[in-house]
Amino acid sequence: MTLLIRIFLFLICLNCFSYPLKKDYFFQINNDSIKSDFHKTKEFFIEKQWDSTLVYSHKSILTKHINQQKLDSLHFMRGYSFMRKKLFNEAILEYNLVSENFPEYSKILLNLGGIALEQNKYKKAISYYLKFESLAKKQNPKYYKSVESSFIHDLGLSYFHLSEFTNAEKYLLKSHSIQNQKQDTSVLIRTSTDLGNLYYEQYKDNLAIPYFLKAYNLAKNFHNLNLKMNTALNMAVVEENRKDFQKAIFYRKKFEIWKDSINDQNKVWEIASLEKKHAIAEKQKEIQLLELENQIKNSEKNKLILISILLLIVLTTILIFYIQKSKINKIISIQKEALNKSNNTKDKLLSVLSHDLRTSVNTLQEENSKLLENLNEKNYQIVKEIALKNSAISSSTYSLLDNLLHWISLQNDQLYFHIDSVDLYSVTKQIEYYYTPFFTNKNISFENLIPKANFIYADLDSLKIILRNLLDNALKFTNTYGKITIKTYSSENDNFQYLVIEDSGVGISEEKIDQLLKDTNSLQKKGNQKGIGTGLGIQLCKSMTKKNQGIFKIESVENEGTKMIVGFKKVKNG
Repeated sequence: MTLLIRIFLFLICLNCFSYPLKKDYFFQINNDSIKSDFHKTKEFFIEKQWDSTLVYSHKSILTKHINQQKLDSLHFMRGYSFMRKKLFNEAILEYNLVSENFPEYSKILLNLGGIALEQNKYKKAISYYLKFESLAKKQNPKYYKSVESSFIHDLGLSYFHLSEFTNAEKYLLKSHSIQNQKQDTSVLIRTSTDLGNLYYEQYKDNLAIPYFLKAYNLAKNFHNLNLKMNTALNMAVVEENRKDFQKAIFYRKKFEIWKDSINDQNKVWEIASLEKKHAIAEKQKEIQLLELENQIKNSEKNKLILISILLLIVLTTILIFYIQKSKINKIISIQKEALNKSNNTKDKLLSVLSHDLRTSVNTLQEENSKLLENLNEKNYQIVKEIALKNSAISSSTYSLLDNLLHWISLQNDQLYFHIDSVDLYSVTKQIEYYYTPFFTNKNISFENLIPKANFIYADLDSLKIILRNLLDNALKFTNTYGKITIKTYSSENDNFQYLVIEDSGVGISEEKIDQLLKDTNSLQKKGNQKGIGTGLGIQLCKSMTKKNQGIFKIESVENEGTKMIVGFKKVKNG
């Protein structure tokens, strides 16, 4: 039952903010002769670039003599952007600054209801939804009709969490009926699942199971792999509770197949993107080569004409050609040396990767054999432990391949870097949201001490890659019930803001720190690493920090913990 409710909560997160956002959501873009900060804010908002929307809306709010209508629009856009970035408290603050005279105020009530539902404040969510229903029917009936089934569905979920099952059943059935008429398969799958959970919570299995089965049958012929995966997991839990383990295993297998399909799909897109960039680069090289050949032919023709006119010019031409040839030979020699160095790095990388990947695959094969044996013997506790271990191995392998893709792109200068002012607090909050389940699973205490409005100069995408790799390392080398802290400090001696990821893990020796910080592209295993690893993550962090004109340092004491320190240039106030 506990697992089923967890799945149910996951589905809520998918559905809370599914209300439509159209280009004419509450205003039209003006054809201003000069693009003001307000105009840029609207453009970024419609393009769903939430970070840029927040930056330019803040600048626009500081503009003098701004009217109330524009001010309401700016606070609305900021509230919606924070909501899409899962920063709900900030979104609530912005929405509360919008006046009730705002033409689309009913949509704010709907969004506040969704936030309250996400934060498990169910009575508050119901209050907002009922206010929305009353206002939207008068203010914007067309919009109310377009979101009616989703809104009624979320209202039913709120009553369900308050154990007011009669009201929950009333609204969920009404939402289900509307979705049946509209033939909205994706929403119908979620609502059927929610009705199943409602009856299952009341031990009305005879009513619950048909809805779970309906959701599964709809999802298995639907294109959304996440829905397929969740409905299969629901059916597996149902069959396990009914002690029909053969069916439970069938649904578990379906769940794993669709889960693997999602992972494979992501990898295919990444590889295809990389191949496309490589093909473009090769084509550009061919064009440059053809241009160079044409230049050489024209040069030779000119030389022949000059030779026929004057011997002195011939001698001068020969001398010039000799000098050019020497330069070309020197360039070729430098390129050859760089190519040999690159090949050595590639060979070492392939050697280490093949060893680690072979180790992980062999381990998975051995563990899968044990898994089948224990399944046959019905040792489900051991099966669970093996499955968790296999999941950890798969996750480590995926991280290794992800780092490899970034490493190859970086070595080929295929990563686009744009250094700009970045709010470190917002970025770390996003990363923290992603890693929270991993900290919880390992019982690790995580503390984010980054102050708000802490701006640095950095490329946003590479900053996220650096943070993820350093948190991966901290998580990997911190024992259960350990602690990880992320904080900042600055020095009066330089213009850098230092980001510190500190853990209470196994630590690193001074010798190994010197090797890791050495200015080289070579890759090697870290001495204290127990699982898969090439040192690729640290090398990637070093290279990307250098690209960001930053500083990378490591401080550690063995068996006491490690501090990974990355310095970025500060954004000066004023």
